[in-house]
Amino acid sequence: MSNLFSGLNARMRAAQRVEHANPIIPSDEPILGGLRPSNSAPRVSLPQSPSLSESMRITPPTIDWPRPLPLWLNPAYSKHIVKGNLMTLSARPKTVEHGEWIAHQVVEHYRILWNFVRVVHEKEDNGKAICNKSSCPQMSAGTNRSYTWLNKNHEPVDLPANEYMTLMQRWISGKIDDSSMFPTDPDGVSFAFHQEYSAPTAAHLFHQDPVEEWPGSRSGFPKHFASTAQLIFRQIFRVYAHLYWNHFVDPFYHFNLEKQLNSCFSHFILTATTLDMLRPEELEPMQYLIDLWTADGTFPLGSKPYLYANVERGKYISSLGRRV
Repeated sequence: MSNLFSGLNARMRAAQRVEHANPIIPSDEPILGGLRPSNSAPRVSLPQSPSLSESMRITPPTIDWPRPLPLWLNPAYSKHIVKGNLMTLSARPKTVEHGEWIAHQVVEHYRILWNFVRVVHEKEDNGKAICNKSSCPQMSAGTNRSYTWLNKNHEPVDLPANEYMTLMQRWISGKIDDSSMFPTDPDGVSFAFHQEYSAPTAAHLFHQDPVEEWPGSRSGFPKHFASTAQLIFRQIFRVYAHLYWNHFVDPFYHFNLEKQLNSCFSHFILTATTLDMLRPEELEPMQYLIDLWTADGTFPLGSKPYLYANVERGKYISSLGRRV
C-alpha cells in the first residue's frame, strides 16, 4: 500500500513540475494550424449569445384543465363520421331569408341534440337513467362550471342535470310550437333578394322611406325572435357541454357513438358562431376541443370558430394525445 501511495505522489509532483515549467496562458485567441497569432493581430470579441437549445426552446401553451385530460381531447376519439368542409352545411343559401334560415337551424339542431339526450335519459334495466340525481346533481360542464335555471320568480336555482334538461326541452319546444314566434303559414314565407337570382322590383328601383327590419321581419317573425334564438342556441350548447364532460365515456364511447356526437357538435358550433348566436366567452367549457378541431382542420381558415380558437394550443393538445 505504501508503494502505491508513494507512486501516486511521485506522479503528482512530476505533473506539478511540468505545469510550472510550461505554464498555460489562457487566451481567447484562436489557434490556427497550431500557431498563435502575433500580438499585433486585431482581437475580435464576440457578444455572448444563448445556446442553440435555449434559442430553440419552445414554451408549450398553458393547459389549466385537470389531468389527465378528458378522453374527448385525445385525437383518436375526436374524429367524425363525415369528411369535407362543414361550412357548406352552415352557409345560408343566397335566396333564403335570414330569419327563415335561423329558424331552420334552431329546429334542426334541437332535433339532433334530443336524440343524444334520450340516450342518457332513458331508463336501463336497473330502473335508473344514466343521467340521474345521484350521478349528476348539478348541470355542470367540468369541475369549475355549472349552470342554473331561473324559476318563476326569475331567481337562479341549482337543479340536477336531468331536471335541467327536461325543463330546457319543455321551454324550447314551447317556443318552437308557438306560431307567433316561429310562423308556420307558408303564405308568409319571404326570400332574400339577390341581384343574380331575382328580378328588380319597384321597391328596388324607386326610393322609399327606410323601414325598420330585423332577421325574419319580412317572413312574420317578431322583433325579439333573434334574441330568443340566441337563448335556444345557448341552452343547446350547455347540454352538449354537459354530455361531453359527464357522459362522453358512458354511454357514448361505450356505444360507439363518439364520432356521431363529434360530428353533430362541430356542425352546431360552426352554425352557431356563423350566425352570431354564441359569443366567444360562452364557448369556454369546450374551448380546448374547438382548439383541437381548428388545429386538425375541422374548422377551416376563415370560419368563426377558427377566429375564436388558439391554433397553437390545439396542436399542443394533439401532440399530448399522440404520446399516450
